[in-house]
Amino acid sequence: MPRGVTNVSRQIYGLHMMGFWVCVGIAAVVFGVMTWSLIFHRRSRGAVADVTMVHNTKVEIIWTAIPVIILVGMALPAARILVRINNNAHAQLNIRITGFQWGWQYQYVGTPVSFISKLGYRSDRARQLDSGINPDTVPDYLLTVDHPLVVPTGTKIRLLVTSVDVIHSWWVPDFGVKKDAIPGFINEVSFTVDPNKPGTYRGQCTELCGRDHAYMPVVVRAVSPAQFAAWLKQEEAQQKQGVNLSAQQASTQAPVAEPTG
Repeated sequence: MPRGVTNVSRQIYGLHMMGFWVCVGIAAVVFGVMTWSLIFHRRSRGAVADVTMVHNTKVEIIWTAIPVIILVGMALPAARILVRINNNAHAQLNIRITGFQWGWQYQYVGTPVSFISKLGYRSDRARQLDSGINPDTVPDYLLTVDHPLVVPTGTKIRLLVTSVDVIHSWWVPDFGVKKDAIPGFINEVSFTVDPNKPGTYRGQCTELCGRDHAYMPVVVRAVSPAQFAAWLKQEEAQQKQGVNLSAQQASTQAPVAEPTG
């Protein structure tokens, strides 16, 4: 499990390691007692099997109480982390993610910026049957997209995840985020990328969603707030220009009414 680059992923990692070391401690005690019993109570040392069953209430209370204490001790921090993970209040940026077969649509809420992200061209070519392209020659094979999601570091980001066809699941392990995209529902999750950890982070759809499920990657590019503001402004201008161009083309292609009379 990666430590990750968000507040969410680090909390999950800490919980995971706590559970891991508790299990290591339990295993050490249990296997230590078993090993000691095998060594010092073997037949060659004169040990004789005794089938007499002895009831000891105190021992039974102890071996029942200890697991209960361990479970409660692990459940309390787990519950606290779950509450923090699901706290989506005071988000500074909202992004709507819509899954479809087989890609993602990203919409920056409150702005006109919206685009579709699908498998990158080189990966898409190499995956084709009898393409003749060695996948090992394609960088980040099946983990590249034509248009990555861009987010600012040091900013609390809330994702609104849904789907238009079947169930998908948006997952980026370095963010500690995995949220199902279910038709008719909007699921929420939030994260904050460490300001000192800009870069490109990759994930995948983790819900079997059809024939091309394996070709539905997620790529997120985390940049500084200043770089994000410049990128967002550029995207707004490009999309506005695209809308104006489409409207102009539609008007020039409109049929001209023939004069009557």
